[in-house]
Amino acid sequence: MSANSADRPALVEVVLVKAGRTKIRYPAELVADDGTRVTVRAPWAGDGVRDFGFVRFEPGDVFTEHYWRDRWYSVKEVRAADGTLKGHYCDITRPAERSGDRLVVEDLDLDLWVSADGTDVRRLDEDEFAASGLEAADPRAAPAAVAALDDMDARARAGRLGALLG
Repeated sequence: MSANSADRPALVEVVLVKAGRTKIRYPAELVADDGTRVTVRAPWAGDGVRDFGFVRFEPGDVFTEHYWRDRWYSVKEVRAADGTLKGHYCDITRPAERSGDRLVVEDLDLDLWVSADGTDVRRLDEDEFAASGLEAADPRAAPAAVAALDDMDARARAGRLGALLG
């Protein structure tokens, strides 16, 4: 393989914003962008291991992340270093914005975890969402976020989450 730029995957910087502040930023390989959905792949960008009790994110894990410009969520397929599917982490977000090599996503606190076999579906951080003040600060965004969580939860429980990613 030559050092030609055509041989290297395109990179984007994923910027996750929460409450108006940058929560984390990391480089990711651009897998696809069809104008509506942007798919990127990146190794676990956190520091060390993050153990939720029901799943561990750790160095070597690979996240294939799907972001939509017209939907209030993102879906992250999480695989261990050996390729074993751990599950899907769904963030409730404002629609993603991509400008050049930068993808910006605003986290709205609500999350959903779906285990690899689909038997463990967990709604997460509803207490953080309630405490965030979003309902008062942005009365349009709050119901959209709750509706997105309800939609993702229903899809996961019906075994239809994968249909979003195909």
